[in-house]
Order: sequence, then C-alpha cells, then structure tokens
Amino acid sequence: MESPQNVCVQPDSSLEIMKAGSVLRKAKSRIWRGHRHYRLMEDCKTIAYKSTWAMNSYSTFSVADVEAVREGHESEVFLSVADEFPPERCFTLVFRGRRGNLDLVADTAEEAQAWIQGMQTLIENLENMGESQKLDQWVSDLFLKADINKDGRISFKEVRRLLKLLNMDMNEDHASSLFKMADKTQTGLLESEEFVQFYKMLTQRMDVLELFQDYSSDGQTLSHCDLEEFLREEQLEGDRSHDYALELIKRYEPSDTAKANTTMSIDGFLMYLTSADGAIFNPEDLRLFQDMTQPFSHYFISSSHNTYLLEDQLKGRSSIEAYIKALRRGCRCLEIDCWDGSNGEPVVYHGHTFTSKILFKDVIATVAKYAFKTSEYPVILSIENRCNAEQQKIMAQLLKDILGDMLLKTTVDGKVNVLPSPEDLKGKVLVKGKKIGGLEDADNPGGGEVSDEDDSAEQRRDSLTNESLPSDSKKSKRNLTKELSDLVIYCKNENFTNFEDSRINGKPYDISSFSESKARKIIKESAADFIQHNTRQITRVYPSGLRTDSSNFCPQDMWNVGCQMVALNFQTAGLEMDLNDGLFSQNNHCGYVLKPEILRHSEQHFNPDRPQDRKDYCPLILTIQVISGQQLPKVNNKEGSIVDPFVRVEIYGVPSDQAKQETSYIENNGLNPCWNETLEFVVHTPEVALVRFVVEDYDMATKNDFIGQFTLPFSCIQSGYRHIHLLSKDGTSICPSSLFVHINITEAS
Repeated sequence: MESPQNVCVQPDSSLEIMKAGSVLRKAKSRIWRGHRHYRLMEDCKTIAYKSTWAMNSYSTFSVADVEAVREGHESEVFLSVADEFPPERCFTLVFRGRRGNLDLVADTAEEAQAWIQGMQTLIENLENMGESQKLDQWVSDLFLKADINKDGRISFKEVRRLLKLLNMDMNEDHASSLFKMADKTQTGLLESEEFVQFYKMLTQRMDVLELFQDYSSDGQTLSHCDLEEFLREEQLEGDRSHDYALELIKRYEPSDTAKANTTMSIDGFLMYLTSADGAIFNPEDLRLFQDMTQPFSHYFISSSHNTYLLEDQLKGRSSIEAYIKALRRGCRCLEIDCWDGSNGEPVVYHGHTFTSKILFKDVIATVAKYAFKTSEYPVILSIENRCNAEQQKIMAQLLKDILGDMLLKTTVDGKVNVLPSPEDLKGKVLVKGKKIGGLEDADNPGGGEVSDEDDSAEQRRDSLTNESLPSDSKKSKRNLTKELSDLVIYCKNENFTNFEDSRINGKPYDISSFSESKARKIIKESAADFIQHNTRQITRVYPSGLRTDSSNFCPQDMWNVGCQMVALNFQTAGLEMDLNDGLFSQNNHCGYVLKPEILRHSEQHFNPDRPQDRKDYCPLILTIQVISGQQLPKVNNKEGSIVDPFVRVEIYGVPSDQAKQETSYIENNGLNPCWNETLEFVVHTPEVALVRFVVEDYDMATKNDFIGQFTLPFSCIQSGYRHIHLLSKDGTSICPSSLFVHINITEAS
C-alpha cells in the first residue's frame, strides 16, 4: 500500500483550468439561474463550489459521485432554455444514484470544453483503478479526513476520532500501541507514510495471512508450485493452474524481485484475492459468452415499466433522464405512454395522474442517442398508444425521421414464422404495439380498429385513484393509423385468451402482456403450460397499477416460467432491482440473457413446482463459509455510531430453492468483522437460481439498517476463496467494502 496521494496522474491543461476555478451559471429552470464559483481541489477528487456573493463558505461534492458528463443541450432544463444558451457553452454533470443532474453554463465554449474534458479525464482515471489503487485512494481520503488542522500530520486524538469514522470501536490501549509502533519519528504525530503503516497494522488480514502460510513452503512467499497447488486445490482451477499461476504472479505481484523469481508475496496474494480474478463472479461470464443467434424469444430481456418516471406514478417527474439511466443500465425494452399533446405534439406521461409531461420527440431523440452506448443489441419501444389519428401520424413520422436506419421497418430476410435473433437485430430499434393484421398482411391498404381489451387496460384502470374509466372502457375500440401500425414488426401486442388458442392460432411475433397478479394466477394454475407458451412467444409482465409508489414485485417467479420481458420500475431501488441487476450483470451486461435449455425447448416438459421430475435432475449443495468483512460503510452519521454487522445469504429460484440463512452479528465493528460461520443450501434448479448476499446492521429494537448487497446468478459463481465487492441500495459500488468467503459446490448425494 502506497502513501496517500491524489488521483492526478499527470499534468493536464483542462485540470489546471478547473483548479484555477470558473464562475459557471447553474441552470435549474427557465426562471431560476444563479452564478456559482466552481473549482477542482488540489486532491483532484473534490469539486468545491459557492455562490458568487458568499465569502469563503465552499460546499463540495466528490468526483467519484459523478457518473458521466454530457455536452450541449442534453437535459430537460437545457432543452427548455435552448434558445438562450448556445450548446457549445453548456454541459451537464450526471450524478450516481438519486441525486439530480447539475446543468452548467460557461462564459465561453473553451471554458466549457476544459470542464468537460477535465471531468472525463478524472472519471476515467477512477474507473481504471484496480482494487489496490482504490484502497490506496480510500486510505488517502481517511488521512485527509483525520487531519483536522491540515498540517499533514495526525495526533492520537485525531486517530481515535478516525476509528469511530472507520466504523470500529477498538480498545484504546491496543490502538495506542499500534500508533506508537507506527510513529517511527517518535513525535507523537503520524505523517502520511507512518499513517499507512498504522492502517496496515490496524487492518491486517489475519484470515488471508493464515491461508497464505498454509500454502507457503517457506512461510514468506508462494513459489510458483505453491500458488499452483492453491489454485488447483482451493480455487478448483484444474488443468489451467500451472499457466494461470504464472499469469497471476505477472499481473498482481508488486515486487520486481519476486516476479523475477516467479514467486508471490503476501501483498501480491492479497491483491489477487481482491481483484476481479479473485471475485465471486466468474470473469468469463462477465464477457459476451452466450449464443446470440437464437430467436429472441429464447432470451430474458431487461425491461422497464413506466420508464419515463424518476419517482412515483401519481405525481412524480417524467424525464428523458429516466430513459438515459435505464439504457445505461442495460435496459432493452422501454415503455412510452403516449397521449395527445395540447399543441398538436404527442406527449409522454402517466395518464390521469399529476405526473409531469415530456415531448414524445424528445424521448425518441434520447433513444436515438443512447440506445446502443451500453449494448449493441436491439432496443424495443413498448408504446402505449392513447393518441388520436393525427398525433399517431406525427408519432410515426417522428420515429422514422429521428431514428432513421436504426428503426426496423421490414422483416429480416422475410422471416415471419420464426423470430430473428438478437444478432440479426443488432443496432435496431423495434416498435412494440397494436398492429392491424399480421406481418403476412404487409399490403393492408389503410388503418383500422384495434381492441383495447387487454391487460394494458387493466393497468390503466388500476392506476386511477379518484377517477374511473367509462363503464364500457374494457371493451372499447380505438382507431389505429396504418402509419403507426406499419412500424410494428415482430412485436405485435395480442390479447391472450388461453394457452390452447395461442398454441393453435398464435404467431411467433405475438406478445401478450399480463399484470403481475394475472401472471401469478396463471403460474399457480398452469406453470408447465406457461413455460410451453413462452418457448413459442414472448410474454411481458408489468407491476400492478395499484403500486402508486412505483414499488416492484419479485421477478423470480416470472423468470422461473420463462417470461422474457419482466418489466420493473427501474427508478425504485430494492431487492427486486437487485435481482434484475444480478441476472443481467452476466453476458457483457448486454440486456439479453439466454434462457436455460429447460425453458427454451418444448420437449423438456419442465415444471418449476416439481424440479425432481426432470430426467437430468441433479441438485447441488452450496456451502458458503462467511469468513470476514472489510471496510463496511457507516449507516448512521451520528457521533460514535458504529455498526453491528451480520450477513444474510438469500437464494431465489424455483419454489423449493427459496431460502435464507444468516450469520450472527458482530458488535461495534464495521472495519474488519470476522464471522467464520458456514451456511449450507440445497439448490434443485441451479440454472434459474440467483444468490444474494446482504449485509445489515443489527438492531434489537428497530428494523435492521441496510449496509450493502451483491447479487449474481448461481451459474456465475466461482468456487474457492473469493471476495464479494458490495453495492449500495442504488446498485453502485461502495469500494472498498467487501466480504471474504469460501465457496464450495458439490452434487447432492
């Protein structure tokens, strides 16, 4: 571990301009705009700002909290004042989690470019850091936080305060002993390098040291043979252990001398264990590894509900930012609720509510720009059409004009009786909606009536609070224009009658939508039939309209029967989105995950309620030794507040696999708690199972506080000694917080 340092790795003219500071106009609305002074602090990690009329009272935010920088008019605020500020002077800082964007206007285009390029450089530097560098950075932050008088040294009094900030209640005599050992200059103060030594002693990983010494021939290093044995025996790397050991020494050993001798020190061993190679998620499954050439009904598709909302569905704000966030998160099916706009332009919002409205054309322009930045595989626009004929024609024209060649306007190689694959549809945007006739009726001369009698109508009825639709709304008819109908290719909304009717009359391009309650009812009564249906056609499931707080349902039951589009409110953090993120974190986060074979082929006859009936039934035993935790975050900023952490492991899958177990809690230690407890699960259908690790702060009197979590598919777990890098409630990294576990997977006897 190196001495505390900042993240400015090399001189940069943009960074120098940022350090000098700029007066930037903060735009919040057409009405409110204020000037503030912004500058990059010397640590290159913090932006300080204050109102121009304030004296020296700067506020700050961390560069690490900024997810992206956008140039020009890339927000609702800038779109609303586009005529006032030239785009070359405008930029937007996008923050992680729920914090709103920061829209800024520079005095000149050159100044704007300096901030844009500088921020991008800083963000890239942070993203390219390895786990060891991130830890160094974290320690640097600790030193700066502890150094209250900013003299570059910290006293024992400051260290005691730091231990509270570090989430640890340590015996004062022990802390004093470590402090004196680190104080080589015997001044009663620790300088930066001495502080690093103090921190290393404070957080010494005895669990890793003991493991290291178990395999070290000389107790000091791991020879190539020692490391190879560890990889073969513990990490179950098998035949590749010999070459892999050499690769790991080259990649993670910090000592050139050790590298030359093909040995690994304890520092190199710890760097390996905390790296992506030592993580619980198999790095091979993070790349694009699945077959992408099967019909796209064979895939789970990351899908969003009420995508336009940033908050609840009664009075929340509609925003193009919500579409950008969903697309950046890997979402491939976006919902667009379209209504007649007062000025002749279609608008998007949650009808019959107080949610704000955004223009349809702005949504489509956003899709055009961001659709394929995270994934090159097809985006599906699920359009809820409530517009009159004239505005439908405008919608169709906007789709064609803005999306251009991205919009799928014809079948792929004339395919009608079989769906194309995600590979066939790379870079394409598909429209999902009502259609007059079928793909076979391409020459239909005009528009026509389509029925509203589907589950979308149920969704709309559920969403009303003090209003009710007309009594005949369930059976209403709506005129659909040919212009909009013609753009529906491969994603035709079709009313669901029963499985027999769908089997006989259904087309591969028919999509049926179900509310969560209706889907659950069908799963309870006919799970096996539902699976068969989903091998032939696509099903979309959406949350009940009664969820006015935009909460979510658990998607696992729907995935168990092969439902492809399980639409969730992406704006609402929690267990359900953790599962969604966990499932779609594999396969290069491309938004498409190939369903397991038992859910793709009709001859499998799989029933999630009776997994033991399948011919290749082979349950597995998952054994998890929860060893320790590292640098867990505080959940309460009150003075002296320290967490009492425990770990819960949750299995989500077929009904017989649903299970939870937890460790005991450790009092007053969030810095380096040790559990050394073993949890064991039987997993009957590992192909569809997800495993969620949750860390909470135990509280006897009130609800336990959430600390962090990590969710991944069972099939992506690496066996052996692994670190689990925890995520926040919003799904963002909370480095360097982690768990250290040992994983063993065996066949049940």
